[in-house]
Order: sequence, then C-alpha cells, then structure tokens
Amino acid sequence: MKSLVLLCMVMCTTLYAQPSATTPLKDGTISGKVLDASQNQPLPYVTIIIKNKGNENVTGAITLEDGSFTISKIPEGQFSVLIQYMGYKTITRPFYIGKDNYEVDLGNIFLEEDVAALDEVTVVAEVSTIQQKVDRKVITVGKDLTTSGATASDIMNNIPSVSVDQQTGNLSLRGNENVRVMVDGKLSNVPVDQLLKQIPSTSIKQIELITNPSAKYNPEGMSGIINIILHKNTNIGFNGNLNIGLTKEVNARFNSSIDLNYRNGKFNLYGNYGNNIGNSINYGIIERTDDNSQQLFNFDNNNKSHLYKFGVDFYADDNNTISIFTNQNSYDGKGKGLTRIRSVNTEEQRQEFNNISDNLSSQYNLVYKHLFAKEGEKIELEADYNVFEAHEHSNFSYYNISFPPNYMDIVNTERDQTTINIDYVNPLNDKTKLEAGLEARLFTTDVHYNSTGQSYDESGSIINTPRTDFNYDRTIYSAYITFGKTIEKWSYQVGARAEAVTDEAEAKSYADNSISTTPFKNDYLQVYPSAFLTYTPSEKNSYQASISRRVDRPGLQQINPIREWSTPLVSSFGNSELQPQFTNSIELNYTRKLNKGTITGGVFYRIVEDEINRAVFIDRLDLNKVILTYDNFDNTSAYGIELSSSYKPAKWWSFNSSFDLFAQTQTGISEVLNTPIGQDPNVADIALTKIEVDNIAYSFRMNNTFKTTKNLTLSLFGLYRSAREGIQFTGKSMYFVNTGLRYTFLDDAATFSFNYNDILNTMRGGFEGNRPYKQVGEFNWESNTWNVGLSYRFGGGKYRALQRKNRDTNEKSGGGGFM
Repeated sequence: MKSLVLLCMVMCTTLYAQPSATTPLKDGTISGKVLDASQNQPLPYVTIIIKNKGNENVTGAITLEDGSFTISKIPEGQFSVLIQYMGYKTITRPFYIGKDNYEVDLGNIFLEEDVAALDEVTVVAEVSTIQQKVDRKVITVGKDLTTSGATASDIMNNIPSVSVDQQTGNLSLRGNENVRVMVDGKLSNVPVDQLLKQIPSTSIKQIELITNPSAKYNPEGMSGIINIILHKNTNIGFNGNLNIGLTKEVNARFNSSIDLNYRNGKFNLYGNYGNNIGNSINYGIIERTDDNSQQLFNFDNNNKSHLYKFGVDFYADDNNTISIFTNQNSYDGKGKGLTRIRSVNTEEQRQEFNNISDNLSSQYNLVYKHLFAKEGEKIELEADYNVFEAHEHSNFSYYNISFPPNYMDIVNTERDQTTINIDYVNPLNDKTKLEAGLEARLFTTDVHYNSTGQSYDESGSIINTPRTDFNYDRTIYSAYITFGKTIEKWSYQVGARAEAVTDEAEAKSYADNSISTTPFKNDYLQVYPSAFLTYTPSEKNSYQASISRRVDRPGLQQINPIREWSTPLVSSFGNSELQPQFTNSIELNYTRKLNKGTITGGVFYRIVEDEINRAVFIDRLDLNKVILTYDNFDNTSAYGIELSSSYKPAKWWSFNSSFDLFAQTQTGISEVLNTPIGQDPNVADIALTKIEVDNIAYSFRMNNTFKTTKNLTLSLFGLYRSAREGIQFTGKSMYFVNTGLRYTFLDDAATFSFNYNDILNTMRGGFEGNRPYKQVGEFNWESNTWNVGLSYRFGGGKYRALQRKNRDTNEKSGGGGFM
C-alpha cells in the first residue's frame, strides 16, 4: 500500500510539472555593464546583439553613458549575446531564458583593445615595419623615418623599390616614373614633385606600394600605385600629437605638425596641421667635351608649405555612417638662379632668374557608408572634389645672350577634378566575396601663359614670344567587378574594369594679331583584367601570383605645349598628341615567416605598348641648343626581382633590408649634329637617330635599430644605388649613410631625436652622355644635414565624459630634367 501511494504521488507531481497547452511562455531580461579592461571605465554606445541557436539576430541595444544595458522581452530558449565595439575584441556569451532563469545579469563585462583591428595609429612606433600583403607592400612609418627627413620627399629614398630624383623631384617605383601617387586613397591635383615636398613626414602613418593593383583600383601607372596614408586619430576623448623639427646643413629648415581629435557620442572630430619652412641650395655643372664649354648652375629656394586637414565622422546608427573632410594644401616659393656658360672661344654668358610661385590645392570629400544586416555586406558612396590653382612669375636677365635684358614669364594654372564612385561588397558566404562598382571622373585644366620682352633670331629679327592658352579636358566613366573565393589552402580573385575615356585639348597662340589654334581629341574604350592566386601551405609559407593590364595616360606636363622650363641651352616642351601607353604585367611573390622575422621575394615582368619616352631635338633657332619633349615609341619590356626582410637577431638589434634589380629596354629619338670640328653648325648636318637603351640597375637598403636601453635607441641606415642608363644620360652610382638616436621620456609620451644624414657627404647626382653632345656633369644639394626633433603625445581615453564609439577607415607625371 505504501508503494502504491508513493507511485501515485510521483505521477501527480510529474503531471503537475507539465505546462498546459494554454499556458503562455514567459519573457526574460538580460542586463550588464561594459567597461574598458585597461582603464576600468564605462564604455557608452557599445553594440549588444542577441542571437538565437540558428545564429539569427533576435534583438539588441546599445549601452548607456554609464556602460549599462538592459534588454527585455526575450522569449524562452537558448541564446548568445555578442558585445561588439570597434577597436575592441568581441565577446560572445551563451545564456538561457527559462524556468528559474528569467532575469540574467552578466555583471561587469571587460573589453580588451584589439590593436590589430584598429585602423588608427595613435602611438608612432620606434621602428618602421614592412608587411607583405596579397596585393601590396605596407610600410608603417616609425620614428626612424620621420626623424630622418622633414618631408615625404626626404624619406622616399628609404622605402624599398622607391627613389626620388633630387634634381627634378620625380618619383620612380621599380626604376620607372610611371607611377600613380595618392594621398589617403585619393588622387591629388598637386604635381607629384611638389606634393611630396609639401607633406610633412610626421603626418604620414603608412606608405602602401601596390605594384600590381586589382580591377577595383583605377588602372593608371605602369609601376603601380604609391598610396600615402596620413594619420587620423580616433581615440576616445580628446587626444593629440605634437611634432617639431629643425634640419640644417647650409640653411635651416623648420617643420612641425599637430594632430588633434575629439570623440564623444555619435561624433568624431579631427584635424591635422603640418608645415615646412626654410631655404635650400642646389648647384651643379655640365661640361661639353666637344667645345670645352661648361654650364654652371646655382639655385637658391625659399619655400613655405602648409597642410591642413579637418574632418568629422557622424555615426547615425550602427549601420549608417557619414564622413566629411577637407584637405587644404598651400605652397609659396621664391627661387633665385644663376646659369653661367663658359667657353674658350667666347665671353661668359649668363642667365639670372627670380621666380615667385604659389599654389593652393583644396580637396572636399564626402562618404556615406551603409552596412546591411548580413555581416560584411555594405555599400559606400563617395564624392570627391579637388581644385588646384597655381601662379608663377619668373624674371630673367641675360648677358651676352640674344635675349632682352629683362624678360618675364607668367604662367597661371587652374585645374579641377570631380570623382563620384559607388562600391558594393557582398560576402556570398564565408569563403566567397563579390565586389562591384561604378565611377565617373571629370578632369579639367586651363593653363595661361604670357611673357614680356622680345628676343632675336640669328639674323637679328625680333621674335615675339606668343601668348598661349592651353585647355585640356578628360572624362572617364568606368565600371568594375571582382570575384574572390577561398578553397582550403588556395584563394583566388578575378576581375575586370571597363573604361570609356575622352581626351580633348586645344592650344591657342596669340601672335602678330593672329590666333593659331591646335585642337586634339582622342576617344577610346579599354578593358583592364586582373587575376590573383594565393597558396598558403602552412602558416610560415605563402605564394602569390598576379596578372593585370594597366594604362599610363599622358600627364599634363607631357602634353602641355607651353614651355615647361629652360636654360640658355635646353628647353622642355610637351606634346599635345601623345597617346596613352598600356602595360601588361605578371608578378610572383613568396613570403616566409621566420622565428625572428620574415623574408619576401618576388619577380615581375612587363610588356609595354606604345611606350612614352623622351625625344631630344636640335633647336632650329639656335643649333647649339636642344629641345626636350615626349613621343610614343615601339613596344618594349621590363623585368626585375625584389627581396626584402625584417629580422630581429637579438633583443637589442632589429633591421629591415631590401634589394631590388630591374632591367628595361627604353626607346627614344635624338637628333645629332654631324658638323666637322671647326666649322659652323648647319641645319643640313642634323641627323635623326633612334636610340635603344638596355638599362640594368639595382639598389640595396638596410636600416638597423639598436635598443641600447629602455629609453635610448640608435639607428644606422645605408643605401647603394647602381648606375642607371637613360635616353639622354647615364646616371652614375650613388651611396649614402645616415645615423640617428631617439630618447623617450615622460612615460614614453615624449621623444627626442637627433639624426645626422649622409655622414660621408657622398649623395650627389653624377651623369654622362653622348646625345646630342658629349657631356658629363654633376648636381649637388644639401644632403649632409643634421636634424633634431621633439614629439609629444597627450590626451587619452581615460576621461569618462569624453568617451564614444570607436569606428572606422596618376597619371604619369611628366617632368623636366636632364636624366
């Protein structure tokens, strides 16, 4: 009987425990408080997402100013909560809503910063680092580079595969000047040589070398893209970085920069200012062995440049962001020059000039980004407007030369560029991604040239230099699509970009009460395919192959028929009828991770169609003078190898090193005088010669850093660059050595640096050539300099009231010169 009663009681209890079909399910609540793990301070506006067992979003919220959150009306069942905050590691925690557990309190949740995920760099590293990615090499600029030179131009020679011609300011990548230079992913209207001199090195966060870009990128630049990324501080609260520096050899040059930002609520406000102010001198000599004459050059430049950047990010909600910024880049330059021509048979001839120039580049940028519910799916609309205005006045005085005693060139340049693009990204699954986009680029430039004074030809007749207006418009409409997929250890990406281009140019010359008009128009449609293949057999080994087709559209200086520059014996003009050149590239790379570093090796091969290069002609008005211009030539090829390594042999010693070699066949045209010695030159003695030059050149760089104490670091940098043969001259080899030290104090918030550059005083540009005359020469500049700098970082994220969300991120430039 006792057993029967006990069995009935158990059955009744079990039946009572079963809910009736009409009993409603109860809702639950989850709460907690999110704090910064390092500061132990609340984090407001943190995203809280509730997911069910199927990983579907159920509900969500954001934390309040005190970091707390409460989410109600959660049905019974198994769930997980995701706590996401940009710049911090995401936390996922499972929880259950049901009997005896309808109110879940997670308590204090501490988030740790995810340094690898941050797009911003708030503390500049001591040592620059080199990272090989799938389609680019990324150099994070450390204090060892920012203190070795005041401007971007100064530090570019320290970057693997990059060099700057100190005479002309032209930039080259892998030995080729057909490289597109961008700032923060945007093309600037400022000429590249000026742009590099106007960007303070302390304002640079990273330099990206994209040698074989995908179809997503604009296809300009045979050698690829150099993207200069400026600092954008988005730390919590009010933060700043201050840098000042002084460089001196003969003249003193001052540079400074400051970065500020304020983050609170839905807004991030930021600003950057940098400047470079000072004098510099250059001097050189060119000797002609056929008539024992010399050209001696002395130049003195007083330049001032200022770079301003202001922006705001507005986070409307978790899925919509609006960003606006403007860059204002101003430049003022005053130059003095003296060119002397000495010959055994004539009196010394002289050209003196005073040059005053200024320019202002204004960029206005708007970006709207929308994130879809599907993770990784997004669409981004961007509008960018860039205006450039430049004014140049040059006064010339000539002695013993058939020019008026006082002569003036006046050149005014106006350019504007509008770019509108829309990009869409859709991860079809965790291993497949589709990207597509549309873009419109409208480019207009107007150059107005005028002069005062008269010159004379050999017969004594007056020559009036005509006033010239040059108008050039380029319109590009493009669309691209790329598809990428990962299959175990393999991944690939294929894509194509189609572009419709219209070029229109018109040059009007006003002379002798008449107008001469030279129009030019070119329409073409091109498709630029690209493909990437990556194989990663292990964590330590990675192989990558890529192919692409690119274009080099003639730059403004290459098509501008107005005289770019001149000396008593050389003048440079553009060619309005230049056609674009096309490049087909293939590249192979291998990356090996070592216990104490990495090593990367690569090879590339290019086929260039309708190559653009220098043409050298005899000036018919004076057969002792030459004219430099540009022309299209036959197809050619180039190839090269690159090796780079980052290694830390000991705790106190680390280094970055690189070696690059390239070979290229260049084709050009040069006119040569075949006048017998002792006779006057005659037009009939001019012969047109096609030139083909096989150029093989290499360079080696090594940057050593020695950590002597916790606060004191020493550095030693060396570069050797071999001789390089060009159409007109062969540049001689060059090497230099830089040394430096850095000392940190005030809990690493402040850094003092001292650098002594080119300590052996060997950095100079020597050259020799036979076209159109036998010549040998050398140019020198202020390279044997010492530099002192001080940087200070202030502010931080520890102030509760200031905390907020942490969330987001060329054309061939023709130039003058003899090289």
